[in-house]
Amino acid sequence: MPEIMITGPAGRLEGRYKHSKTPGAPIALILHPNPQRGGTMNNKISYTLFQTFAEQGFSTLRFNFRGVGRSQGEFAYGEGELSDAAAALDWLQSVNPSSSAVWVAGFSFGAWIGMQLLMRRPEIHGYVSISPPANIYDFNFLAPCPNEGMIVQGDQDTVVNIESVNKLVEKLREQRGQNGVDYRVIPGAGHFFNNDGETETMTRHVSDYLAGALREHKAAA
Repeated sequence: MPEIMITGPAGRLEGRYKHSKTPGAPIALILHPNPQRGGTMNNKISYTLFQTFAEQGFSTLRFNFRGVGRSQGEFAYGEGELSDAAAALDWLQSVNPSSSAVWVAGFSFGAWIGMQLLMRRPEIHGYVSISPPANIYDFNFLAPCPNEGMIVQGDQDTVVNIESVNKLVEKLREQRGQNGVDYRVIPGAGHFFNNDGETETMTRHVSDYLAGALREHKAAA
């Protein structure tokens, strides 16, 4: 997959992009976990999300936030990273002007950034959030959440406790109805889905959800 450089608000942003061969394919932006804890676009879960969306036919972009890898700038505690994500989405849309749908997906810190992005970009159709850190960051900006989407959480996560994610899901379902968020809990899984089969289970859940969402989108179109 080709390396790309995107002009971001704090300098160049390093990314990897996979273009779908299908005309008008949907697009997906993948956001990585906290750079202060070693998060990069090559994080296992971020890379897995990238591959999963690509396999479902999306033109897919993952990139390093400012100050990570070959991306310029310094960590900006969320506000700057949200601007980076917006710039990356601008680039992705510029090379896919006829895309049929726009999605955002993120892991941990990236999930928090992604859900902020969908509040600011009405063209986003859906989201996938893996281990959204509801016990660490404020999600009250979802007032209300404008999109349906998916949340995946491990029930043995010691970084993001499941109780906080349960409350976030309850709030989203109050806003959009019971089907407003597809919430899937992986028994025994920790934050990084490192035990045997956990990443594969997460991948199956995401693939299943995307396939259904794309069928509904095509039917509605």
